[in-house]
Amino acid sequence: HCYLFWIDQRSFPTMKFLVFVVASISSLQQSCWCFSTARASFAGVNRFSSSTTTSFLLNAIGSSKDDNTIINGAAINGVTGEPTTKKKVIVFGGDGFCGWPTALYLSDQGHDIVIADNLSRRNIDIELGCDSLTPIQTPDVRIQAWKEVSGKDIKFVNLDIAKEYDLLVQLLKEEKPDSVIHFAEQRAAPYSMKTSKTKRYTVDNNVGGSNNLCCAVTDAEMDIHIVHLGTMGVYGYGSSGGEIPEGYIDVTLPDGRAKNILHPAYPGSVYHTTKCLDALLWQFYQKNDNLRITDLHQGIVWGTNTPQTIKDERLVNRFDYDGDYGTVLNRFLMQGAMGVPLTVYGTGGQTRAFIHITDTAKCLELAILNPPEKGERVKIFNQVAETRRVRDIAQMVALQTGVEVKFIPNPRAEAAENELDVSNKNFCTLGLEPKLLDAALFDEVTTVVNRFKHRCNPTKILPASFWNKARAEECKSIDPKSIQIKVTATA
Repeated sequence: HCYLFWIDQRSFPTMKFLVFVVASISSLQQSCWCFSTARASFAGVNRFSSSTTTSFLLNAIGSSKDDNTIINGAAINGVTGEPTTKKKVIVFGGDGFCGWPTALYLSDQGHDIVIADNLSRRNIDIELGCDSLTPIQTPDVRIQAWKEVSGKDIKFVNLDIAKEYDLLVQLLKEEKPDSVIHFAEQRAAPYSMKTSKTKRYTVDNNVGGSNNLCCAVTDAEMDIHIVHLGTMGVYGYGSSGGEIPEGYIDVTLPDGRAKNILHPAYPGSVYHTTKCLDALLWQFYQKNDNLRITDLHQGIVWGTNTPQTIKDERLVNRFDYDGDYGTVLNRFLMQGAMGVPLTVYGTGGQTRAFIHITDTAKCLELAILNPPEKGERVKIFNQVAETRRVRDIAQMVALQTGVEVKFIPNPRAEAAENELDVSNKNFCTLGLEPKLLDAALFDEVTTVVNRFKHRCNPTKILPASFWNKARAEECKSIDPKSIQIKVTATA
């Protein structure tokens, strides 16, 4: 094994050299050589504290592992179970549905986590008059609870990356993260189509925040890996006639030349359009400023809690059930648990990609542990477990809960039927074994719903955002007050 690392001045102020450790491990011999050179700086070299360096040397000399994992005893890869390099990570949008469980998961694996969030999603709850079905605590209470159950610290910073640029740059310089995870975007397609105000807000917040983040990393003059949570919706939901590759597609130009290009964008809402614009920003800043960027095209997330969020009631993740923010499978599971007919839009022939919330967190760790090299093009992963047709999922939930399936006019301007074949080889190659749709996992969600169904506002279940005037006209028959919850319903 050959290991190269930088001795940090802060840990060893009198030592300014590189140490090369070559450890030849076999049943016959063990040997170690150290050489010093003038002080130098290398991109991608890991920084270790004094205690970690000592542990590292002992592991390097004494290990008999036949892999390429750097062993420092500081963190564990949650997918493979192998020791791995501890990362300093800022999670932008870390108070949200995906951000919060991801932050806890990364902390649990031994990484050093800072959450930055402007709490805009909580403000939208007030705007819509619809709280999370689960009673989520304030960031301070959540972080204190995590400290009590895990012994680990998470720092929280109230920051709007789309508006507070100077504070964003300052945060990067102070925290010196290895990676930043960018969840800090308005994430609901229906909300982005609700009014001209929400359309403009979605564009300003999402695209402005992404551009600010790239500028801030550049201005901070730091080699920070940006990991962005995108969406499968950038590809569109037409019938492409083949498997959707991971970000890039092989094409033949009119002159016969073969080229591998960014997959064409075909967004279906203002929200999805912002993700397409993000993708172009990543391409530009990688080319222009040599930034290291990973873009994750995620499917529809389902599930609520993770092994970390169930450790204490104060850590519970949010659960959205309304027509704007409730994802389709979570909405179905909530409706089934409450004895409410499952509302399928249109024919239900829309095929979508899905992923469980626990796998979202695992994918984010795999992304930060496998960054692109300096100068490498934007890495793109399809973050999905499987694809299913919406009406088929409705039937699965109906069979489990005994409720009926009700087809209602579609508030969205989209194809009534579509196929979707998606490649997810990149994450699977890194060791991910994704959770598939399963009745046992459904039970976890329905248990949560049954416990907190008294918090549900039934008038918020049906769709309240329409893609255009024609869709609104067709959906005039939808009456939000028609939903009646069966109090005696069980999972």
